[in-house]
Amino acid sequence: MTKKENDIIEEVDVRDENNMYEHFRVEVDPGQALLRIDKFLNDRMPNTSRSKIQDAADNGNVMVNGEAVKSNYKVKPLDVITIELSFPKREITIIPQDIPLDIVYEDDQLIVVNKPAGLVVHPSYGHYSGTLVNALAWHLKDNPMFKDETDPRPGLVHRIDKNTSGLLVIAKTDHAKTHLGLQFFNKTSKRKYVALCWGNLKEESGTIIGNIGRNFKNRKIMDVFPEGGEYGKHAVTHYKVLERLGYVNKIECVLETGRTHQIRAHFKSIGHPLFNDIEYGGDLILKGTTFTKYKQFVQNCFKACPRHALHAKTLGFIHPTTGEEMLFNSEIPDDMNDLFDRWRNYIANRN
Repeated sequence: MTKKENDIIEEVDVRDENNMYEHFRVEVDPGQALLRIDKFLNDRMPNTSRSKIQDAADNGNVMVNGEAVKSNYKVKPLDVITIELSFPKREITIIPQDIPLDIVYEDDQLIVVNKPAGLVVHPSYGHYSGTLVNALAWHLKDNPMFKDETDPRPGLVHRIDKNTSGLLVIAKTDHAKTHLGLQFFNKTSKRKYVALCWGNLKEESGTIIGNIGRNFKNRKIMDVFPEGGEYGKHAVTHYKVLERLGYVNKIECVLETGRTHQIRAHFKSIGHPLFNDIEYGGDLILKGTTFTKYKQFVQNCFKACPRHALHAKTLGFIHPTTGEEMLFNSEIPDDMNDLFDRWRNYIANRN
């Protein structure tokens, strides 16, 4: 018997013994339209190509409600999808770390924090420690929810990007997590962001509508796809101009939905990427003059705010036990205020 034949028998033995490990699990939203499962998973697994998902399905490793399906299976609302493979997934252990937290509010049900730019929200592959969740695990070390070292997202009901600053609410009980999670799912929470974008927006206010899904070539960024199409998830961003600063605009954004990179992808799609947004092209000089002095000014602005200029300023929700409407407002961080001042001075003094 050849080695290849041995390998096949070993694979069959593993499956017969049901020695499979769950690597990915998702329960489909109630409003999900029919969509091929390979496309559905491709949108939700940024580090996995569509061809690898199709291979997993061909090998019987993509399961829907406990049954293996092929890659052309059409996902339906409330389907439970898992990917099961014959080797264990590397677990991410939550290690409590004494990292300073800017706590805006806290009670027995929840905690609101003002996250600084540069802090990753939760551990993932490539970021195993030094995250907001590690800090929360230290601060809430007596809370049972944060003692489960195998859950990389305890208490999280929403997220903001690593280089976005601003407000986050974290649940401290299962009841609070369910209650708050439903508010974000049903779009009843309130979120306002302040940002700086390239260019001069035509209107004083407007709405950007377009599905958001993973970029086909670069899985780390998002693209905007036609509204109502089969790819991406419905997304709506409302905005208004707060201040026109020549070649850039200070804007306020209100999220109706909360998709990954929503503001960043939406503004890139209309030709106004956020200032110094490396992943969406905002780290280039997109508007202005060709003068060396101007180019140096913009480079100095990039150094003053060395991240995309986006801050989650306002957060509102209904308290999960008291029913009280909670509304929190945060100060714009120093790096963005410095950026605004630099552009005000440039506009005031330019010839």
